Amino acid sequence: MTTYPIPRPVSGDVVDLILDDHRLFETLMREMRDSTSDRAAAREAFAAALVAHGEAEEQKVYPRLRRKDAIDAEEQEHGEEEHAEINEALLALLECKGTDTQKFDDAVETMNEVLQHHLTEEELSILNPAREEVSEQDRATLGAAFLEVRGALLDEGVTIQTVRALVEQAHKEGLLPASDEE
Repeated sequence: MTTYPIPRPVSGDVVDLILDDHRLFETLMREMRDSTSDRAAAREAFAAALVAHGEAEEQKVYPRLRRKDAIDAEEQEHGEEEHAEINEALLALLECKGTDTQKFDDAVETMNEVLQHHLTEEELSILNPAREEVSEQDRATLGAAFLEVRGALLDEGVTIQTVRALVEQAHKEGLLPASDEE
């Protein structure tokens, strides 16, 4: 079990909940960059929170925001493509045997670049419209749905096989370019 606690709120505005997770990701990224921290525990917590968050967004948040006309199909698909890229970077991070190698440091750097790009875009092009176009009550209802899926996935746990399967599925769905190695 990880030494990094993953918050498990039971209710809230979906925008605030997503932003809270984004700040958690940034904290865990800092821990993975810190050679004096428990990088393996930070990586484990990061993987669990990241996968649960992304899957909950895709299952509950993006489709609902699209129905509410807060985002369009292109924004939804772009968010899903970026989640696939994040999962691909996460897989590379999880495949690192140790956390005190150049390979791990490089994987952390790549993960950070992909993640920061997505967080910025999502906060600007998805969360801002959600704040403006979706009622407070609907955001609370959506927050509960998001937390239900997120919690269930955190309970299941995330393994390297989980992430590998998500990346393979993203390739099949065309969310990631075909790999020359396949």
